[in-house]
Amino acid sequence: MALSKLTDYLDKHGKKYVVVSHSEAFTAQEVAASAHIPGKDMVKTVMVKADGDMKMVVLPSTHDVDFNAIREALDAGDVELASEDEFKSLFPESETGAMPPFGNLYDMDTLVAESLTDDEIIAFNAGNHREVIKLAYSDYEELVQPEILKLGVKHT
Repeated sequence: MALSKLTDYLDKHGKKYVVVSHSEAFTAQEVAASAHIPGKDMVKTVMVKADGDMKMVVLPSTHDVDFNAIREALDAGDVELASEDEFKSLFPESETGAMPPFGNLYDMDTLVAESLTDDEIIAFNAGNHREVIKLAYSDYEELVQPEILKLGVKHT
């Protein structure tokens, strides 16, 4: 269901994209490997609560969320990882943990790692654990209009 909502949205806005089917995978790194996509091009969607408000954080799969950077950038007192129980109802057409990084479609603030702005193409879960969408980053940014912040730390 999420895939059709997303592809309808992309089609309506005249954006070019590719849907890649892959074997079932759950972590961003597993998805990247399964779909034969470089880890730096695969993005992950992480849900956080900043002073109790749900935020969508989008960063390369090769990075971890930098909670201090988010706290500082948003001038928030408390930033923490949201539990699946806290956010799964916000994405009724998506499998838990596979929501696409389009907070604008869910009336939610989207925070994007500044490092993604250098990418020509990004890939992300299409609402399930078996399909990925590849899209030009510039098209993504145009559609979502995220807040771009330094909010990820590369895995060591």
